[in-house]
Amino acid sequence: MPPLPPTRFSFPLTSPLLHLLPSTTTTTATMSFSSSSPSPSSLSNPKQPDPQLDQNLSQVLTYHNDTKHHFTRYARSPRGLDWANQPNPFRRYLSAPLLPLLHPTPPDDHPSPLYSSLFTSLPPPKPISKSTISQLLYDSLALSAWKTTGFSTWSLRVNPSSGNLHPTEAYIISPPIPSLSDSGFVAHYAPKEHALELRAQIPTWVFADLLPKDSFLVGLSSIFWREAWKYGERAFRYCNHDVGHAIAAVAVAAAELGWDVKILDGLGYEDLEKLMGVEMLPHFEIPARAVKGRLPEMEFEHPDCVLVVFPSGGGGFEVDYEKLSSAISEFSKLEWKGKPNVLSKEHICWDVIYRTAEAVKKERDLGGRFSVEAFRSSGSCSEGSYKGLTVREVVRKRRSAVDMDGVTVMERETFYQILLHCLPSGSGGKQRRQLALPFRALSWDAEVHAALFVHRVKGLPEGLYFLVRNEDHFDELKKSMRSGFKWVKPEGCPEDLPLYELHRTDCRALAEKLSCHQCSACRKLPVMAALALAWWLVLSHYCRTKTCGCILDCFGRLEFSVKCCTLKHMQSASLQQELVVILMILCMNRLG
Repeated sequence: MPPLPPTRFSFPLTSPLLHLLPSTTTTTATMSFSSSSPSPSSLSNPKQPDPQLDQNLSQVLTYHNDTKHHFTRYARSPRGLDWANQPNPFRRYLSAPLLPLLHPTPPDDHPSPLYSSLFTSLPPPKPISKSTISQLLYDSLALSAWKTTGFSTWSLRVNPSSGNLHPTEAYIISPPIPSLSDSGFVAHYAPKEHALELRAQIPTWVFADLLPKDSFLVGLSSIFWREAWKYGERAFRYCNHDVGHAIAAVAVAAAELGWDVKILDGLGYEDLEKLMGVEMLPHFEIPARAVKGRLPEMEFEHPDCVLVVFPSGGGGFEVDYEKLSSAISEFSKLEWKGKPNVLSKEHICWDVIYRTAEAVKKERDLGGRFSVEAFRSSGSCSEGSYKGLTVREVVRKRRSAVDMDGVTVMERETFYQILLHCLPSGSGGKQRRQLALPFRALSWDAEVHAALFVHRVKGLPEGLYFLVRNEDHFDELKKSMRSGFKWVKPEGCPEDLPLYELHRTDCRALAEKLSCHQCSACRKLPVMAALALAWWLVLSHYCRTKTCGCILDCFGRLEFSVKCCTLKHMQSASLQQELVVILMILCMNRLG
């Protein structure tokens, strides 16, 4: 999304779709705004944080409210793009040994399974080797293409990213792997080279009795500056969003190899810093206000989460977080190699990002419960919509949506098939627990639902539809919305798909306005929605794309609803929002 210039527009706020949630605010129908102007207090959420709430939680809620896009103004961001200081999209650890990985051989030698098959059952697990580690990263976080126009050349990656800025960095923490390392190791993944940078060697694999046999860890971190260069204060939101994409990408690529993935949610921020070696990076002192200058310490990495990757089908196992944290504490004594490269000459520090990142640092939850539940297959109602594509054909050919004709229709069965893959619990049961691919990587119950503007789905009336992803919330959702909504299952809807028609109307103009007026795809796509942790994964068999990302968070009587509990449940370095609205950016994070 380009920076948003000062603009004046008008929009009627009388649509029946704008009554989803109760509100006490009033909004003038025609107002001017500037993307760089301060946030006027009159436009803030009228429900101020409860003074009794924890100070850190108040900081999170303040950030959430202050960085919303409104119809009357956009969140603060740079006035233009400073191309001379565009961050280098590739982090390298200078002087760290580079371990080249393998590029997969032609499919005739090692065929990739059909994409559709992964949602039914996982294949037999393959052993950890240089070949399988190479394949995991090649099909999840590697470069997928190069594009050129005029004098500009840029890369694309398998995992989607807001603005193609890729703030997410990845690390492998693994036992010895022949042809890679004779000892356990911590390595940073360099996607441009498709190689591992050896950061540290682990003389003795300290996790042998703490994690399953033939398992290893994947750590994910974020460089806020990469997103803030373009998006300003909203960058923290987008970094969290991109971590969700990375988790889903790793989960699907691991499933291709017969591996399962679970987030280790009991570890704390300090554990993750030590595990990935990012505690060795220079400490950044947060300024009292937004400043511009040479601030290389801003390029530090904020650890987000760590995933355990293990053979599927071996049954559950226990994780003793106290012993695991104790083992990780020894990583500070390792000999760390490599100095991080500088990404930009000058920077703009949006201090609110870093204050919020400090507020969500997660403490250890040593008594946290870890469970591996049985794999649950997703429902199927349109096998032909997969077109016989393999996993690699789908994930490596994903592209951003830039050219829709506004004419092509989607078959109703294809639409239902996409939504069946958005269900956290798979088929044959009540939707709540996250048991299906790729959501099973997460450790909490589903808290995020999806609203959809349907335009051109053959056999379905135009209008607003709602997918309930946790059926325990049904009554509360219905009570929170307009009383006149229909809440009926559409024609031909599979019995185990909790999709409801709310209101019949032509939503295309509203969808375009809600999407910051900047994406004609909102009118041209058969369905407009910012869906789940991995919308691109389930949409890929239809058009293999990621759609536009800019949406208005709050205007008139349509606002995001934030459900929050306590900070102890926050995933480290994550805003952890659970958003229930007409349109949403669905992060992998939550506040509860």
